[in-house]
Amino acid sequence: MIIPVRCFTCGKVIGSEWQRYLQLLSGGKDAREALDDLRLERYCCRRMILSHVDLIDDVIPFG
Repeated sequence: MIIPVRCFTCGKVIGSEWQRYLQLLSGGKDAREALDDLRLERYCCRRMILSHVDLIDDVIPFG
C-alpha cells in the first residue's frame, strides 16, 4: 500500500525515492533511466520500486 521505507533484502532506504521516481517517469524517462538516475543499482532495490502498487488512495475511504 505505502512504499516500504527500506528494501526488504538489503536494507537500503528507498521510501524517499518514490516521489522522485514518479516525477522522472512523468518527465518522459523510462523505468530503467529513472532507476539509474536515482542510483538504485541493486536489483533487489529496483524490484521494490518497480513492483510497488500505490493503493493508499483506494483504501482510505474504507478506513
